[in-house]
Amino acid sequence: MKVLLLGSGGREHAIAWKIAQSSILDELFIAPGNAGTKKHGKNIELSVTDFEGIKTFVLQNNIDMVVVGPEEPLVLGIYDFFTADPQLKNVAVIGPSQEGAQLEGSKDFAKAFMSRHKIPTAKYGTFNANTLADGLRFLDNMKGPYVLKADGLAAGKGVLIIDDLDEAKKELQEMLLEEKFGKASAKVVIEQFLDGIELSVFAITDGESFKLLPEAKDYKRIGEGDTGLNTGGMGAISPVPFADAAFMDKVLNRVVIPTIKGLKQEKIVYNGFVFFGLINVKGDPYVIEYNCRMGDPETEVVMPRLKSDILDLFEGVATHTLSERDIQFHDKTAATVMMVAGGYPGAYEKGKTIYGLNSITDSLVFHAGTLADGPSVLSNGGRVLAVTSYGKNLESALERSYDSISKISFEDANFRKDIGRDVLDH
Repeated sequence: MKVLLLGSGGREHAIAWKIAQSSILDELFIAPGNAGTKKHGKNIELSVTDFEGIKTFVLQNNIDMVVVGPEEPLVLGIYDFFTADPQLKNVAVIGPSQEGAQLEGSKDFAKAFMSRHKIPTAKYGTFNANTLADGLRFLDNMKGPYVLKADGLAAGKGVLIIDDLDEAKKELQEMLLEEKFGKASAKVVIEQFLDGIELSVFAITDGESFKLLPEAKDYKRIGEGDTGLNTGGMGAISPVPFADAAFMDKVLNRVVIPTIKGLKQEKIVYNGFVFFGLINVKGDPYVIEYNCRMGDPETEVVMPRLKSDILDLFEGVATHTLSERDIQFHDKTAATVMMVAGGYPGAYEKGKTIYGLNSITDSLVFHAGTLADGPSVLSNGGRVLAVTSYGKNLESALERSYDSISKISFEDANFRKDIGRDVLDH
């Protein structure tokens, strides 16, 4: 099978690493890829949203399957682009239709979907510039903290959690009237704040059946003890100790099954990953958000724990025979720690030479934002490397990752030293 994987981050490197192990793979291309992905296939200079360019490449290279890593091409309708084109319609696309991708592309769509299918989530209201007065009244009737979410994609920056009512009102006005997050905040979802501990659960579906992947927990804040600004994710662990059989049974029956059934019932075409961003509130799961693709950096711990051939699963999705495929996991723990650029998630510099990558033997190093410059590897993003290790338990996996990080360096590198600590203390 000839496969084109779209994306350039740590998620895509981890997926490329896993695809490359498949017994049914003939050739793997990654567009645009990074300095790490080129070890597993051939990087192609193509933007993930250049649908015409992707079409040309797919036809010229007889690609059998396109695996979509990031959300943007899905929300823009790459699945529909392929199925509507007579020359492309027989090429398998792993990722939902544009309508299915609205689970991530529109917070309001997702909340209304959950409401229709009685999937547990925080109480909410949706407002636009014309209903701003209603939104301000809605805030008056709530208890803090106040959760404000831009309806559309805002590169992970569109969620605000605010303690003060006046500040929440001011932010709502800025989002709706001053386009604080551009068109993404033309509508704003205001939510009840849920207090608990978060985790991510992943399913892969062919629209009929589904398979659950290993669950994970990621760490969003830049600072130790979950302080400071939100990032794309500073690390992740899998499995999650508190996600025991009883809790996962609730997740399955209250969240996953109603979601897959709801998509089918509403005739929403969905072939790919569903990410459930959950919060455990006193032993009960609530959905914070859906994503229409794998999470990052969770993929960097989920893929290493997947024992099964991922292309076999993808083939099951493409041919609607997923129920016949086997899915198995390694029972080891995996922990990943992100090395990021100094200043991230604020202003940061790119182009720093990374040293020590070849000395790592005990960990997997997934490249998140890198560029190959001849034999050198340079930083090319805010999140630069995800250092993942296996262990018989969480302590040993983390110890290995931190030991490997001590051997890697680039100017102004930063990382959190307390990934997984909350779970160990819990």
